[in-house]
Amino acid sequence: MSAAFKKAAKSRQREHRERSQPGFRKHLGFLEKKKDYKLRANDYHKKQEYLRALRKKALEKNPDEFYFKMTRVQLQDGVHVVKQPKDEVTEEQLKVMKTQDIKYVEMKRVAEAKKIEQLKSELHLLEASGKQKNKHVFFFDTKKEVKEFDIATHLQTAPELVTRVYNRPRIETLQREAVMGATHQSQIQKLARERKRQYSLLKQRIEREKELFVIAQKIQTRKDLLDKTPRVKVKKETVNSPAIYKFKSQRKR
Repeated sequence: MSAAFKKAAKSRQREHRERSQPGFRKHLGFLEKKKDYKLRANDYHKKQEYLRALRKKALEKNPDEFYFKMTRVQLQDGVHVVKQPKDEVTEEQLKVMKTQDIKYVEMKRVAEAKKIEQLKSELHLLEASGKQKNKHVFFFDTKKEVKEFDIATHLQTAPELVTRVYNRPRIETLQREAVMGATHQSQIQKLARERKRQYSLLKQRIEREKELFVIAQKIQTRKDLLDKTPRVKVKKETVNSPAIYKFKSQRKR
């Protein structure tokens, strides 16, 4: 009964108000209460403890100390900056991996591979200018043979056809059969431009096929990682190759 009476008395008692700063001391600012002092004191002691810990750490520091984070952190203007890792996935690869399924990517890769094979079957594996990067070396026994050497005579062809590495008939073939194909200089230049364009297209398709192959491998790797089998990372992921993991072998029933 007394407890209920005390609660009722407290509800009717006068509200306690803390004294504010007197008028003649207004120029000194806010009148600090105990709760304000506690906050200020705790903040001060916290900072002092932090400084004391840093001072102790500096005194006890080992000059030969090493930890692995030192290999990827460098000091710039007195501030430790972590080196940013290289991009493992390009923006285009990330976009395709998020929006397309592995079956679609593999289908596009196979289509590109078929177009590459078709282009290769139509083109000779030469430069667009019609010249190979490798060289044809002739061997002789004496210096006299080197001085008297004539490449057109040695290859038994016309001097105008010596620079060709393909479609270079011999003189007896030219005498026996008519020349087939373009013979005018303008026609030959037009064919050279067309050949150059075809080689450029072939190069683009080969690069595209490689990119699709890498994307398909990365998608398959991410699917394999959904398995809870213990694994160890053998090689990091790069722009041109997926990450390689070694999974713990498990016996299948």
